[in-house]
Amino acid sequence: MRAYILKRILLMIPTLMGVSLLVFSLVRLLPGDAVMAMLEEVSYVTEEDIERMREQLGLNKPFVEQYVHWIGGMLTGDWGESLHTTEPVLPLLWDSFKVTAELVALATIFALMIAIPLGVIAAIRQDTMIDYAARLFAIGGISLPNFWLAILFILAASLWFHYLPPIGYLTPFEDPWGNFQQFIFPSLILGYGLAASKARMLRNTMLEVLRQDYVRTAYSKGLRERTVIWRHVLKNSFIPVLTIWGVVFARMLGGTVIIEVIFALPGVGRTMYEAILERDYPVVQGGTILLATAMVFSNLIVDLLYGWFDPRIRYT
Repeated sequence: MRAYILKRILLMIPTLMGVSLLVFSLVRLLPGDAVMAMLEEVSYVTEEDIERMREQLGLNKPFVEQYVHWIGGMLTGDWGESLHTTEPVLPLLWDSFKVTAELVALATIFALMIAIPLGVIAAIRQDTMIDYAARLFAIGGISLPNFWLAILFILAASLWFHYLPPIGYLTPFEDPWGNFQQFIFPSLILGYGLAASKARMLRNTMLEVLRQDYVRTAYSKGLRERTVIWRHVLKNSFIPVLTIWGVVFARMLGGTVIIEVIFALPGVGRTMYEAILERDYPVVQGGTILLATAMVFSNLIVDLLYGWFDPRIRYT
């Protein structure tokens, strides 16, 4: 197991290097640059002023030299400074990443609490009213965009109940109740879509497992239905769902930008969106590397969980 984990970690290095080179190249292919974005509100500026600013920011250096300087700084813990706010990039991204991680974690918890019982009940009560209701719930969650649900909630809560979630960000240690109010509704909205798709997948995989011979053997031994479902059926049914869940979880870390904007949460998605508009290269590059690292580690954790769900899977 240790050798497998070490091998996977070593394989992450070329992956992250490829991501770094790709994002470093792509942000410089966008029309304009950081200097032009900073000077777009200035009424008059000369070419000399533009070149002087590019020289101060190091944007006039060759591509390879800029890349090597950036990578060398990241390896030593210096991720650079924001071109607009002059804040250090690493603390800025880490603070925003914690907001997004809390949002995604809560959404995942809500999704698990909904998807597992819903998928299990729909499978063992196939073609009943419960199954039809669960499938309708799943279709609604898959079809309705989460940003539309978020806007609908804001309008309904403000017009009918005169309520709006607190603006800004309150840490759970500073103000637990205020933090709960800020995250409960966006996490439920995100979790609804996630739970709907995973409940539907879990239902389908459980229907396949329920037809296996070892399940019929378990029933023939006189085991209770609850024991057969939770000990034998669910574990084997959950592996395909776990695979997709790991990918979706990592993707959600960078895909919550619209929810963060609607609910005014200073997450990493919103931070990177604003950085892209401002051509803030260090923030965009650092944020992409942070999200890529989270994705490869989440895939590693999912692979390791396979062995717990299915004891036949072993890593050597």
